[in-house]
Amino acid sequence: MSDAVQPSRTGRVAFEGHDLHWEYFGDGDREVVSLFNGLAMHTPAWYGFLPRLRPDYDVLLWDYPGQGQSSAHDVPYFIDRIAAGLEAILDAAAVDRIHAMGVSWGGFVAAEFARQFQPRLHTLTLSGILLTRERLFDLYQDLSLRFYRGGTEQFELYTRYMYEKIFGEAFARSAWEKLETMRSNFCDRYRGRIHALIRLTEAQNPFFASLDELRAGYAAIETPTLVVAGAEDRVILPSVQKKILEIIPNARWEEIEGAGHVVYLEQPDRFFPLLREFMAEKGPARSAPESGSLGAATS
Repeated sequence: MSDAVQPSRTGRVAFEGHDLHWEYFGDGDREVVSLFNGLAMHTPAWYGFLPRLRPDYDVLLWDYPGQGQSSAHDVPYFIDRIAAGLEAILDAAAVDRIHAMGVSWGGFVAAEFARQFQPRLHTLTLSGILLTRERLFDLYQDLSLRFYRGGTEQFELYTRYMYEKIFGEAFARSAWEKLETMRSNFCDRYRGRIHALIRLTEAQNPFFASLDELRAGYAAIETPTLVVAGAEDRVILPSVQKKILEIIPNARWEEIEGAGHVVYLEQPDRFFPLLREFMAEKGPARSAPESGSLGAATS
């Protein structure tokens, strides 16, 4: 990491038996964007994207239990409690409100944070998630767990399947030489603690089991919300992601052509301008947004 993106502050928060690592970039005089990791990520995965937000925004990064520099105890994890852990981090970092941007698994955490701690949000952005029970996703989760539990050889085989599934064709072609390095780094990061991936994946079970019960809570989210889907997402189909608009009323929809499940990585030149414009507006959702443009601010 270059000197330009060194964190201004770092810290650790003890929360419900876990030790959570966080990093803050900025002087505390700007609005704060918190980037929520996907399941297999850690804070350094965001470093290369910080110039797309800094210096106009301060940035808060953090690792869930089982990720990066946070503790990785082999105990059950719960998405709603991980979201609550972020509130403890915000208090420790002296941050009042954030723009929350959650990708994939991190979108579950971001949605839960919005349900529980709405007053601490400026905006909410979700990408590559679902808030409904879907059979295809259940099958994908079950397959992932079977590979994780199958030992080192099956785990390494799974990472090849996963990287084939999560990216769109354009990125797979343009980044072909980088994919093996990315896959190898992923294997190295989790080879000695595959249990953490199992626990993070298993945490989806109580989360999805409670969706019907908590639907009213999600429907009560008044925070301006942006839902960004990759048109080629095969992990969670865009049609499934779009159902979020039926649950969170104040939500906008953006579908990015030429991207799969990891839109921010595959199409950063489209994703981050959308994000920045949306955060700057903080306005109510439009009823029928045009794909690729948020239009003029309405607030």
